[in-house]
Amino acid sequence: MGLRQPPLRLSDELSTDPEHGDGLLGPAAIRDLAQQLELRPTKTLGQNFLHDANTIRRIVRTADLGPDDVVCEVGPGLGSLTLGLLPACAHVTAVEIDPMLAEQLPRTVADRLPRYADRLTVVTADALRVTELPGPPPTALVANLPYNIAVPVLLHLLELLPSLRSALVLVQAEVADRLAAGPGTPSYGVPSVKAAWYADVRRAGNVPRPVFWPVPNVDSGLVALTRRPSPPGDRAATFAAVDAAFATRRKGLRAALARWAGSPAAAEVRLRAAGIDPTTRGEQLSVTDFARLAATAPVPDGGR
Repeated sequence: MGLRQPPLRLSDELSTDPEHGDGLLGPAAIRDLAQQLELRPTKTLGQNFLHDANTIRRIVRTADLGPDDVVCEVGPGLGSLTLGLLPACAHVTAVEIDPMLAEQLPRTVADRLPRYADRLTVVTADALRVTELPGPPPTALVANLPYNIAVPVLLHLLELLPSLRSALVLVQAEVADRLAAGPGTPSYGVPSVKAAWYADVRRAGNVPRPVFWPVPNVDSGLVALTRRPSPPGDRAATFAAVDAAFATRRKGLRAALARWAGSPAAAEVRLRAAGIDPTTRGEQLSVTDFARLAATAPVPDGGR
């Protein structure tokens, strides 16, 4: 998708709106900008744009950024959160899949916060396929993630960017619960374990539906992550064990891991070698347990 009209500048009225004197985009500015761009938000790209200044300030405050932080933002859209982040950190690298929005974002920043315009780098790309980012390594991820791909994007960036020390992401409330869940809780599952490989994860609050345009049909929540050393072991092998364990949640691990290990007997041997009761279910294991299990030696011929 390309620009349908000459390069857009926000009107002087919007730029000097006393309600948004700090440069943030309010509901009127968001709708005006979208109208001038002839933008029709799509569910495919997960386009639900923040337009509430207080929510944006709250997100930036919760992210607890320092003046030296370099922020990676995914899906900046019309720039609402970007405008809140720029004064709070050293630089923002924004990854936007929509070429039209990526082209417009620097203009919006130049109109609303001209003195911070040099702190912005825009990368036109699919965040799931990014293999490197220009400029200084990001130290924080702060983003209103597209809800349909939030977990894959988060995990991809945590793996791709070891420089990330923290993350604060806005996701669907149900996904937020899953990411922050601990072993033995109802929401605990694959996202919980995989996120825990990289970081300590906690819920950081709820975000109401009306602060978005268009208004989503799901509730939203903030998730905060603080990087810590990963457990000893191989990430890919651990994640394979996690996927197998949760593929059939109602089964004990001896049965659930049968294909992964080669047979139920082989699964039992490896579970016992890792000090795990074979009748336990995957929901009871921590990421450290899964890493220890993945590190056990495969059983020759599947234990047959």
